[in-house]
Amino acid sequence: MTETITDPEIGSTIEAGGVSTNYHDAGTGAPVLLIHGSGPGVSAWANWRGVLPLLAAGRRVIAPDVVGFGYSDRPEGFAFTRESWVAHLLSFLDALELEKVSVVGNSFGGALGLWVATKYPERVDRLVLMGSAGTSFEITPGLEAVWGYEPSVQNMSRLLDIFAYDKSVLGPDLARLRYDASVRPGVRESYSAMFPAPRQKGVDALAVPEDALRSLPHDTLIVHGREDKVIPLSSSLLLSRLIPRSQLHVFGQCGHWTQIERRADFVRLLDGFLPG
Repeated sequence: MTETITDPEIGSTIEAGGVSTNYHDAGTGAPVLLIHGSGPGVSAWANWRGVLPLLAAGRRVIAPDVVGFGYSDRPEGFAFTRESWVAHLLSFLDALELEKVSVVGNSFGGALGLWVATKYPERVDRLVLMGSAGTSFEITPGLEAVWGYEPSVQNMSRLLDIFAYDKSVLGPDLARLRYDASVRPGVRESYSAMFPAPRQKGVDALAVPEDALRSLPHDTLIVHGREDKVIPLSSSLLLSRLIPRSQLHVFGQCGHWTQIERRADFVRLLDGFLPG
């Protein structure tokens, strides 16, 4: 008897703007879009697997692999830019016939969520920004290491130490698993094309103009780990000052992975904030 092994990172597939898009879709009710970060080997499942089933208990939760990441297509010659990533997300919502969603964005995904909200405010209900980029700041050594990653198990292990304050959440096999994901066919090539040196340009390209942030009409929850070495806490402090209908929650003794290091508290925050 042959045992069938399924990869939990692979969910459903839909064409979105000509891109074959891998995504996870769970629960029923008010729709929530989860946008993952930009770490090497990342996917929607890797980023959100711990919280997706919990959030889906009272709402519909959709988590796509943004074009170029995970198991979504990497079209030959595709220009990985803020504009193309935002266009892919809008096409994804259109393909699912979702007129309006709440958005939860992690890091790079938070910046994309901010751009969707500022450019297409009618498509966004509520907004959650977790360790979010989207402001102008001097690139941190941690983010430089993430975007400049050269594949090896040792380098991946060093990155995981940067991401997490509580090293106990990492587990003995995570570095190998994330390394393996970062060297799947086509992954390394697309990743190196996304954030070339000088990588400060990548930070600046994701930054939303302050006037646009001041004009955001959405209720916004901002979450950050105080010991985050990838995106500085100052980014979320600035967002909280500029976005009119915002609230800020800072977790002490927590790094860049709030959804992992403080999973239960993170889910409780979102359950109290998101429509259900």
